[in-house]
Formats: sequence, structure tokens, C-alpha cells
Amino acid sequence: MDSTGGSQSENEENKRYRKRKRSNEEDTAKAEAEDKEAENSDRSSRDLVQDGEEGEEKGTVGATAKKNKKKLQSGSGIMSNESFSRLGLSEPTMKAIQDMGFEKMTEIQARAIPPLLEGKDVLGAARTGSGKTLSFLVPAVELLYHICFSHRNGTGVVIICPTRELAIQTHAVAKLLLKYHTQTLGLIIGGASRRGEAERLVKGVNILVATPGRLLDHLQNTKGFIYKNLMCLIIDEADKILEANFEDDMRNIIKILPKERQTALFSATQTTKVEDLARVSFHTTPVYIGVDDGRSKRNLSKKVMVFFSSCNSVKFHSGLLKYIKMDCFDIHGQQKQTRRTSTFFDFCNTEKGILLCTNVAARGLDIPAVDWIVQYDPPDDVREYIARVGRTARGEGAEGHGLLFLIPEELQILRYLKSAKVPIEEYDYDEKKLANMQSALENLVTNNHYLHQSAKDAYKSYILAYNSHSMKDVFNVHRLDLQAVAASFGFSCPSKVNLNIDSSASKFRKKMHRIEGSRSGFSETNPYGRKNCEDDKRQFVRY
Repeated sequence: MDSTGGSQSENEENKRYRKRKRSNEEDTAKAEAEDKEAENSDRSSRDLVQDGEEGEEKGTVGATAKKNKKKLQSGSGIMSNESFSRLGLSEPTMKAIQDMGFEKMTEIQARAIPPLLEGKDVLGAARTGSGKTLSFLVPAVELLYHICFSHRNGTGVVIICPTRELAIQTHAVAKLLLKYHTQTLGLIIGGASRRGEAERLVKGVNILVATPGRLLDHLQNTKGFIYKNLMCLIIDEADKILEANFEDDMRNIIKILPKERQTALFSATQTTKVEDLARVSFHTTPVYIGVDDGRSKRNLSKKVMVFFSSCNSVKFHSGLLKYIKMDCFDIHGQQKQTRRTSTFFDFCNTEKGILLCTNVAARGLDIPAVDWIVQYDPPDDVREYIARVGRTARGEGAEGHGLLFLIPEELQILRYLKSAKVPIEEYDYDEKKLANMQSALENLVTNNHYLHQSAKDAYKSYILAYNSHSMKDVFNVHRLDLQAVAASFGFSCPSKVNLNIDSSASKFRKKMHRIEGSRSGFSETNPYGRKNCEDDKRQFVRY
């Protein structure tokens, strides 16, 4: 009995031992799996920083990083030859960047980081996947490091993202960059525990990544949230924030936050709403950072002719393009014949380029095939339109394109083109996707005396040329929106110039006054008229 009981007790103890051992092995395996997963997550985040930190597409972070890394290796044209080492960054930041495996900067990083490090406001245009997250994170971390910003000071940098996914990714990149720093990092997004976020904010979050709605909620309702020491506001993907109908939230956030701060705003497109947000966000004139990502280079190898209605319009647009470092040729009637001939041969011999011209100046010139004819100002008649477009891609088998700009009041010309059997294809476009450069144009024209005077002359010449148009039923100067015309020349309101254009009714009144005045003897020198007017039985009528 004793031996049997002892053996049973021993068996039970062995079972318990094997069970504990198996449990320990499972815990160890689970811990190793979690460590491996964390390591893969960190590696994915490091890949994601420069290659595609903004990708909000569905799927894993690692898959997004792998996809974007492949793009970089194939030569997407976003990398620069500038290294991070030339920026003079602090040792903790530089060490973190090296741990991420980065040596060279992307184009947007090379252009945006230096002015941000100098404390300047920046308005950046960069697409998703260009590496812009590090463009604002590096200066933000450096700013707080050099002023010894701590959790007791509250929040020093606020980064606003349009979606939770992008906010999470930005937070992951910031965490890697802060690896050797003492500053604190926080994330507040919709769907997370608001109470937990509030507790962390009260303790002190130096760099805060947030979505607009949740940020406004904490600004208005969380007591103990210290944001009065804010040093920098960063708005990422502003166009997507506004597309998500956060415009009112953003305006309220900007009203609440301190005015004395550095601001950086990044957007893939410069729409009217983005410009409005930029106006209220910036308190100084920002540095504009634009990056050519290689997607818009399809037409840079083309030959393009652009037609204008007047010499002054050619001069203004030529001066404007050259001022923003865009080379172009120009031919107009106010140039000497020798210069027009020289410009003509230069354009003929070049493989690519833009020629701005008037129809009169270009008439009779045998310009070789061009790829695009752009009629910025409408032709005087259908024959002129056909003559202009006939310059595109001359020769057998060659292809060319013509583009005609029309305002809604001018659409009647399409009837004449169709009756002349001219093939027409109308292009529809989304105005939200068009870059809005109006404020930049107005600033240039306002602050540059030469461009201002040139724009004024061009505006007047455009109106006069429009008034002399032969197709009066289509191009009626009295139907023109002068406010919009003035805006196209860089004026916020129509320029005060004497156009000397009378309406038909005004011309009729003046004509009748002259007739009546001559019959009755009324004139400027003889306001009383003839004394003996008994033979004139007409009744005087005011027109």
C-alpha cells in the first residue's frame, strides 16, 4: 500500500513538473515571437520613414514599406545627393538617423529642413512617399533639444494629420527619431481612450501627434493641458484635412494655439481652401518649398507655342515666366525684325521649349513642327484657329495637339468650329486637383515694379483687343467679368486704367447729342444755341 501510494504521488508530481515545463516553454516561445514581431515592426517602421511613411492604403506597414522601398531602388527621382551629416544636427538625432539606416536626404528633406532649422515658416508642396515626415520631424526634435524642453513645459510641437492611420505612422517615425532624446511623445486620435490621452497630456507631452477633431476636443475640454509654450505647429497633408471637412476645426485650433510660433504646412496640392488655411496659419511670409518629383516631366521635352492677343500680354507672361526661372522664347510686334528673326531660328533649332507670340508676329514664319499649340487668347476667327493649329506636327505620320481656352460666355465659338468640321474634344477637370497659384501671382505682381507695370499694360491691351474682336456675337467685351480678367494678370481688383470703351447705348446717346446740337446750334462754346430757331419744330428728347 505504501509503495503504491508513493508511486502514485511521484507520478502526479512528475505530471505537474512536465506541465510547468511545458507552460514555461510556451511562455518563452510566446515572448520570443513577440520580440521578433516587435523587431519586425521596428524594421518596417524604419523602412517606412523615408520610403512611404504617409501611405494610408489598406495593408500592413511592412508591405507598404516594401512597396515604397522598391520604388526608391528603381529610381523614382526623389533622392538628393545631400547627406544628413551636413546639417549639423545634434548627436542624439544623428545617431537615431544612422540607426534608421539613412545617409542621404530626399529632395524635400534637403530643401525643407535647413529653413525649418533656422526657425522660418515653411509652405511645402510634396506628394505622398517623398520623405516629408522627416522633413518636419528632424527640425521639431532639434528645436526642443536645443532649448532643453522638458515634460514640465507641456507641449512644444503639435503635428496635425488628416487620418488616424497617418497619425500612427508619424508617431512611429517620431518614436524612432527620439530614441536617444529625453523629450516625451504622445498620440491623440479618434477611437482611442480619451481619459488615457488626457492623463498623458496633463503629465506633459512635448511632441504631440494628433487628428484635428480629437485635438480640438482636448484643447477645449482637458484641464491641465499645457499648450501655452507651443513652439511649432506642423500641418501635414493639409489638402486631405480640408477634404475631410475639418476646415472649421482647423480654424478653431489655430485661434486657440499661441500666435508666436513657427509654422510648417505641407500639401500635395495648392487649392483655394489650402491657400485660405495658409493665410490664417502663417503670421509671417513663409518659405515656399516645391519639389519636382519626376511625374510632371512628360511635356518638358515638347515644343509648345502659346498665342496671345497683344504684344503687351506676351511681354508680361514672358517676364513672369523668366522671373520664376522658366526659360521661354517670345516674339511680338514691338520687337525689331532682327530680334524676331534671331528668336525664330533659336526656337526652330531647339529640341524643346516654349514660344510665346502674337498671331501677327508669327504670321508668315515657317515654324517647323511643334507638339502643342496653346491658344491662351481666342483667335479672331475660325480660319485663324485652323492656321494656328496647322503648325502642329507637320509632316507625314506626325501627331500634334491644340488646346483652346474659353470662358463660359465664349462657348458659342464651338458652333463655328463644328460647322468648319474641326474635331473638338472637351476636357473635364477637377478644380480641386489644380494648383492654385493666385496668391503667389498677386504677390509677385504687387511687389515687383516691372511686373506690376507690365501687367497693367497687358490688362489694358487685352480689353482693347477683346473689344476689337470681329466675332462680336461670341466675344462681347461687355459680358466680360473684369474682376476675373484682372485676377488673371495678378490684380486682386480691376486696375484703374482708362480703357476708353463706351457701350452701344452710350455711343448712341453721344451721336444723337451731336446731331441735335448741330441742328440747334448748341455747342460747348455756344450753350444757348441759335437765337432764331423758329424753323426747327422738333421736340428735344433726352436719350
